[in-house]
Amino acid sequence: QVQLVESGGGLVQAGGSLRLSCAASGLSFSSYAMGWFRQAPGKEREFVAAIRRSGGSTYYADSVKGRFTISRDNAKNTVYLQMNSLKPEDTAVYYCNADLSLNRLRSASAGVYWGQGTQVTVSS
Repeated sequence: QVQLVESGGGLVQAGGSLRLSCAASGLSFSSYAMGWFRQAPGKEREFVAAIRRSGGSTYYADSVKGRFTISRDNAKNTVYLQMNSLKPEDTAVYYCNADLSLNRLRSASAGVYWGQGTQVTVSS
């Protein structure tokens, strides 16, 4: 059974930093592309960042480019999202996801694995 467990969310002031982690189990982690999405109240879930299975290529939404960094440790079956210069508009529930296909992952296609989410709140 595949499990993705996010952690590291919390309350932070604008301009601050947080690092999210997503621990994966039940899958061959190094074979999967990994990603982060977020969903703010009243809005649709949106793509934040993704990383190829090797970690060699990363992709970001324009809204977080230059502030967020996605990385992975295949030895620990964990993907990270370092978030710097946080803004109130970054407030959302953050979800990690996994798929064998980077394109399917970025499209949030049916069958992609999801975690339960972790709340990030940025105060002004």
